[in-house]
Amino acid sequence: MPHTINKIKLSDRIGKVPASPIRKLMPYANQAKQKGINVFHLNIGQPDIETPSAFWDAIKNYNQEVLAYSPSEGYPWLRESWAKYYNNFLQKEVYPENFIVTTGASEALQFTFSTIADPGDNIIIPEPFYANYYSIATERNIEIKPISTFLENNFALPSPEEFRKIIDNKTKAILVCNPANPTGKLYSEDEIKSIAKIAVENNIFLIVDEVYREFVYEGRQHYSALNIAEAEENVIVVDSVSKRFSACGARNGVVVSRNKNFLDNVLKLAQARLSPPTLAQVGTNALLQLTPEYYEKINKKFDSRRKTLVRELKKIPGIKVPEVYAAFYIIVELPVQDAEDFAKWLLSDFSYENNTVMLAPASGFYANRELGKKQVRIAYVLEEENLIKAVECINEAIKIYNK
Repeated sequence: MPHTINKIKLSDRIGKVPASPIRKLMPYANQAKQKGINVFHLNIGQPDIETPSAFWDAIKNYNQEVLAYSPSEGYPWLRESWAKYYNNFLQKEVYPENFIVTTGASEALQFTFSTIADPGDNIIIPEPFYANYYSIATERNIEIKPISTFLENNFALPSPEEFRKIIDNKTKAILVCNPANPTGKLYSEDEIKSIAKIAVENNIFLIVDEVYREFVYEGRQHYSALNIAEAEENVIVVDSVSKRFSACGARNGVVVSRNKNFLDNVLKLAQARLSPPTLAQVGTNALLQLTPEYYEKINKKFDSRRKTLVRELKKIPGIKVPEVYAAFYIIVELPVQDAEDFAKWLLSDFSYENNTVMLAPASGFYANRELGKKQVRIAYVLEEENLIKAVECINEAIKIYNK
């Protein structure tokens, strides 16, 4: 007699976690590749630049007989290197004890959210925001309170009064990404200080994701929230080597704060997961010794790609293109009714000169999905020749799709 298998119920919490807008169309991309179509990946922030040889050399020269656990907070020599790196640009010094090494910035955020907030608490984030912020919060039954920004004014931050209006007794933090993923927005020193002031007034945290710190163009300067002396108990920075060193697979990051009580409690979570990867720390330590010439070279390359992409995008009739001065992302509004449907169609039914493009539908970066319905996020992580071809594909595709 056949046995009927009932589905075992999973948690309600996991049912609320959304699929990644960056990766959820991968099955369509794989099908296109199986047909022999070349796919330009503009959906994901994976730089195509070679990881510096210093990373690989350090790992090759690591000659311990046992690949052992590292300290839960990271090796002392790596925390020292992180502190030296930060003190190259900070006005107010930090020390190795201000750092806990994590498995990427994602784990730094997981530790931070778990340490500062309980189920039912909320964190205020300008939208559109990096989609994994929502996933990490939802995993912990923490509410994301979005505060909307708009393409029409280049995703400028709302006024301090707008932030104050939505703070309540369950608000634990304001989180900003600076420079911003997914918008390419760079917040000024005044803007960061104004948010920090709100955090201090309300005795909440200011979390700043600074992983794109070096990607700033046209003479603009990044300002770190760690410079704000009067907010030193409130500020938490998360960081990673993934983007600036094209080392996404290393999965090495840090959480940085001068709030000792916060770090002492983050350490409990770090101990519970045992330790960050040993070899990644060895390679990261070498990366942090690179000279300013490395950053200048990478910055110049991405700035050139930015200019090329914006120039080509503006050739598409009906498109809306904001100003971008940082990171390597841009959100644009396409002349289509449903950008997600268009992005799927690009992969399932379209090719131009045997090429097509994978985009990230921007609705997945909004809590209010309607705000991003016509928008896509583009990561300019390809060589300029391929960026030009990709935009040409998009232009031709819109002509056909809208018919």
